[in-house]
Amino acid sequence: MTPKSSTSRLVAEGEQVRRRRECLACGERFTTFETAELVLPRLIKQDGSRQPFDEEKLRAGMQRALEKRPVSVERLEAALVHIKHKLRATGEREVKSLVVGELVMTELQKLDEVAYIRFASVYRRFQDLNEFREEIDRLAREPGKE
Repeated sequence: MTPKSSTSRLVAEGEQVRRRRECLACGERFTTFETAELVLPRLIKQDGSRQPFDEEKLRAGMQRALEKRPVSVERLEAALVHIKHKLRATGEREVKSLVVGELVMTELQKLDEVAYIRFASVYRRFQDLNEFREEIDRLAREPGKE
């Protein structure tokens, strides 16, 4: 028999639902805490293979780009949360790894332009100085830049 829920409220900064319940058979009251299982989509690599999303791999790649740059761990973690939120918001079970790469580039550009260029040079496989120059020039032309 399904217990009756008498009250429900969000707790833990909105990430859990606390429910006060009552057993319909015996009348005993109890509390449950429910958390949604937030699953990130699987990644479709450029070669067509699929693999689970790996947050540690994402963090390591961003940390490499941010090495010796004045960006706090808190700002990096906030960027990671934003990327994961965007991936969940797609509603897709699978996304191309290119989508993740572009999300990382967007977040790194907000955090630190040098880290952005570092990441872009590897991600976009820059072959010569001209490709670096073109990306730096494009960055400088963006609105809000002097």
